[in-house]
Amino acid sequence: MLSDVTQTSERSAPAPTRKPRNGARPRIRIHRAWFVAAVTFVTIIGAAAFASLPGLLIEPLHGEFHWSRGTIGFAVSVNLALYGLTAPFAAALMDRFGIRRVVAVALSVIALGSLLTVWMTEPWQLVLCWGVLVGLGSGSMALAFAATVTNRWFTARRGLVTGILTAAGASGQLVFLPLLAWLVEHHGWRPAAVTVALAALAVVPFVWLLLRDHPADVRMAPYGGAYVEKPAPVTGAARRAVTVLFKAARTGPFWLLAGTFAICGASTNGLVKTHFVPAAHDHGMPVTAAAGLLAVIGVFDVVGTIASGWFTDRFEARRLLAVYYALRGISLLFLPMLLAPAVHPPMLFFIVFYGLDWVATVPPTIALCREHYGEDSAIVFGWVLASHQVGAAAVAFAGGLARDLFGSYDVVWYAAGALCAAAALMALVIRRPRVGAVAAAGA
Repeated sequence: MLSDVTQTSERSAPAPTRKPRNGARPRIRIHRAWFVAAVTFVTIIGAAAFASLPGLLIEPLHGEFHWSRGTIGFAVSVNLALYGLTAPFAAALMDRFGIRRVVAVALSVIALGSLLTVWMTEPWQLVLCWGVLVGLGSGSMALAFAATVTNRWFTARRGLVTGILTAAGASGQLVFLPLLAWLVEHHGWRPAAVTVALAALAVVPFVWLLLRDHPADVRMAPYGGAYVEKPAPVTGAARRAVTVLFKAARTGPFWLLAGTFAICGASTNGLVKTHFVPAAHDHGMPVTAAAGLLAVIGVFDVVGTIASGWFTDRFEARRLLAVYYALRGISLLFLPMLLAPAVHPPMLFFIVFYGLDWVATVPPTIALCREHYGEDSAIVFGWVLASHQVGAAAVAFAGGLARDLFGSYDVVWYAAGALCAAAALMALVIRRPRVGAVAAAGA
């Protein structure tokens, strides 16, 4: 679109447009911010392979090592918890050392952790490799990465860009999940773990060569905004992350956002992404078919998240959150009745409906963080994301434990539906920021 076009330099008013010679059309130049967003999108897709694997590992590891599902779920819960707890510090580290360095190191740690699992023989090794190493690496590649890129490179279209970058994780799931499921079923789980490691390493050159930390690095203004000099590196990254947490924790919106996002994580990454495949397999569905359904969720997640970003630019974010959580809760209450040995139309309807809602909550949540906390919003969102992953970790463990105790996942589906109803009510309680509150938060 014409609004996505900019002059090379935006330090001053653009020069008058020259009339093209010989009737030729003027050359259209796309703003560099869109290329940065594209590299970020590809990076998140490449790193998304690790998020596709945990749900596929439960049955193979249980069968080979005879580890309980609760033990395997604990390793996944450590991964999810560290994913979230690392995010706010990663956002601060990006302010200190730059996006490229932090993301390149994070991808390398993910590759190392995934590769070392090939030689594990004890449960603590699974916790160390997949839980700790991959958790720390993936936490630095969390949505705080997308929020940082969006905040630095975009002034206009932030909601749309946030939706696109958030959808990248779902796109990665779409790309890798069927392949990983096929590898696990036909060649075992070890080739799948090696594939994850190679996918993470393959993205490192793109990050290092093509990603830029700030628009000022290429003498440009952010898309839709005025030129600003690149700020000096911020020292004391850990101290800043903790300071921002204590400031935000004194406000009501932070706890409401953290609470709703904890329920978001519990009902998505912790429950469906981790336990849907083994739950469907319990009802006689082949693993590849169940993994294919999760991939279809990824397809519609892309559509739903980008649409949510578009809606966030136009509608009140807290009302969008209330609608998203209410619809998600209703869908989860029906899921136990839909699981069967074969895929049937009602199950496909659930997959489409749930997929549209999977991470549609992210753009309005980031928008509310930006409204209430200004320049600190990326770090605040990192802490809100930490609550998301703590919720996911709790249910990843609780889901496996419930399966061991009751022989079924039904009670977990119903509990998650009730939690989503509570999240919808919490979203409506969030107040609009007072005039001047954002400026004070960023000061």
